[in-house]
Amino acid sequence: MKFELQARLRHICVGRAQPLATGASVVVRSAIVKRPVDGPVTVGRLGLAGDEQTDLSVHGGLDKAVYAYPVEHAAFWRAQRQAHGAPQPEMALSPGFMGENLAIEGLLERDVWVGDTLHFAGCVLRVTAPRQPCYKFNAVMGFAQAAKLMVREARCGFYLAVEQPGALQAGERFTLCAGPRALSITEAIHAKWAKYRN
Repeated sequence: MKFELQARLRHICVGRAQPLATGASVVVRSAIVKRPVDGPVTVGRLGLAGDEQTDLSVHGGLDKAVYAYPVEHAAFWRAQRQAHGAPQPEMALSPGFMGENLAIEGLLERDVWVGDTLHFAGCVLRVTAPRQPCYKFNAVMGFAQAAKLMVREARCGFYLAVEQPGALQAGERFTLCAGPRALSITEAIHAKWAKYRN
């Protein structure tokens, strides 16, 4: 029997490049800050309509067109921000705060493998890789250990390629269909964690 799993798209988020303070008076352009938008949202081969990616060496392109992140991790990140003395640690992490395009519910990293496909009513997306966070994620989260923590805990979300362009609507259900199941997202991010430790 082919493995399938049902989940829900809670929010669709997009963002445009804007200045981001990364510490020590260093300001860079980044589109990591996303905001939820009303749908339907058009999905093309390079991502969502209205979304921008600034550093194409690590984000964007055909294999990283869309970024999905589980909403179940919000409580963990609120606790970590408080423990690390981040500004406004009590704030709710609003949709898009993690830099995600798709805030999803019911599908965690441990359930997802490279090559799996997410089937929505209007489009199909294919899992390509875990997110590997950078210093910009530290800046947004408000503490310097955030990126390493995301990798260590495998709370990284995952990138998606657009197999079938179309449209997405917040609130819709979708189905994950198993691909070849050779490399899980958790295994892939743990391999990256070995590099962080060395």
